[in-house]
Amino acid sequence: MAIFKIDQCPVCSNSQFKPFITCTDFFVSEEQFEIGECTGCGFKFTANAEDEENIGRYYQSEEYISHSNTSKGLVNAVYHQVRSYMLGRKRRLVEKATGLKTGRLLDVGTGTGFFLNEMKTHGWKVSGTEKSADARDFAKNEFGLDIEETEQLFQFKNESFDAITLWHVLEHIHRLDENMETFGRLLKPEGKLIIAVPNHTSHDARHYKQYWAAWDVPRHLWHFGPEQMKLFGEKHGFQLQSLHTMPFDSFYVSLLSEKYKKSNLPMFKGLMHGKISWLKSILHKGQCSSVIYVFG
Repeated sequence: MAIFKIDQCPVCSNSQFKPFITCTDFFVSEEQFEIGECTGCGFKFTANAEDEENIGRYYQSEEYISHSNTSKGLVNAVYHQVRSYMLGRKRRLVEKATGLKTGRLLDVGTGTGFFLNEMKTHGWKVSGTEKSADARDFAKNEFGLDIEETEQLFQFKNESFDAITLWHVLEHIHRLDENMETFGRLLKPEGKLIIAVPNHTSHDARHYKQYWAAWDVPRHLWHFGPEQMKLFGEKHGFQLQSLHTMPFDSFYVSLLSEKYKKSNLPMFKGLMHGKISWLKSILHKGQCSSVIYVFG
């Protein structure tokens, strides 16, 4: 096991950490992983994940929905039911953030290509990167999209894009600072960086604790709250312009967390805590299970 060693907080550069919680990889391996916390800014990270070359085995599951498009199981079936609505919502958010009806967009970690296809269908010129060869093949066969391998990110020309999007991708990236610097280089002067990540300060995260599905260790290396995300963007020259909620994630994550707990009445309990998280996010966007950050 080649450990991905973290010596310095990527948000505040502090090198002092403390243990936060121990979580299980319920999805693939049943192995346990430690989540550490920066003593300076409270940023959290998976302390004993594998390095970039070896972590791939933790993604090897037919139920990994962003790579396989599976609808197997209740939770993934629910995901499929709301996906078409969310694709339109994401597109409208990009249009509002950029002030453009068409433009050039790069989607990083595009998975099976559903979002890129949505943007292409509405007139955008699109590019995407994706690590999984199977997901790239699906996007090609299903939508005619030519998705690039991950390393192509560093080969795009400067100031090429009006928007760069990462939908639940940033938390997976080992070379975090290198990627953020590249996003700044690739965006046009008025371009927008749109990042969606799980929020460990949400009601469902606090309620489910080590069973919270969005810890998703060891695939999720980094665990952001709104405060840390704002600071991280500023570190790389971005200014946070707005926050947006992903309301269905509150239900999706809660249902999956109940499954991991092997609780009685998982549907009822998952919907209940998902609703609480969603209601709290109406009053405070930073309380949602997942948060979308728009940087300029």
